[in-house]
Amino acid sequence: MMDERLSENAEECLEAMYKITRNGKRVSTSALTEKLNVSPSSVTKMLKRLDEKGYVDYSPGKGTNLTRKGIRNARRITRKHRLLERFLHDFLKLRRDRIHDQACEMEHSLSDDAEMALCQVLGFPDRCPDDQQPIPPCDFEFSSCEECMERREKGIDEVNLRKSDTMSLADMKEGESGRVVFVRGDHKVMRRLLDMGITPGTTVRVLKIAPLGGPVEISVRGSSIALGRSIASNIFVDPDKSE
Repeated sequence: MMDERLSENAEECLEAMYKITRNGKRVSTSALTEKLNVSPSSVTKMLKRLDEKGYVDYSPGKGTNLTRKGIRNARRITRKHRLLERFLHDFLKLRRDRIHDQACEMEHSLSDDAEMALCQVLGFPDRCPDDQQPIPPCDFEFSSCEECMERREKGIDEVNLRKSDTMSLADMKEGESGRVVFVRGDHKVMRRLLDMGITPGTTVRVLKIAPLGGPVEISVRGSSIALGRSIASNIFVDPDKSE
């Protein structure tokens, strides 16, 4: 079931929360006020409306958390924003100091079909050019970028949302495990991961995460493998909720 269409202000609020929240900590109204550059009363009214619709868990005086529904929508609009930044920078050659504001104006009207096509044209990027922040993965029912491309070439254009709350291996904590559901990259990346035994459906466990952008060590199919941070950032899993 697709979520109802939110207003641009509501999407901006969810997007701001997604950018500043860390490790499940509640976001203060003052932090959102500063990020959105609007009055505290406007933020409070918006949070109350989003709470009623199930996008956030708002508690006056204690801050706000994104719900799973909120995270899904916040990631979606953040993904569109960062893909647009890549397009404006790589194709239209806009100055870097102008692409953020332009992407903000365009992100709300970008359809899911246009998002999918844009990602393909850009070559499935994983970082935005503005501040090199990661581009969230798509939440369509594909296990890889190659599958996405193949389906569109065959004229299969249904865009169904994944039900899982995916996260990259690089964002997981030591000791956490999950099932691989999506791999971002071309056939060379897929072949390399296949040789390591990492495929959609495979269960992996994070053993160790090196500091300062170092490798991520995982356990997969009874073996220990060290992955570069860039590769780990493009392997997305459905975390084991029992842990």
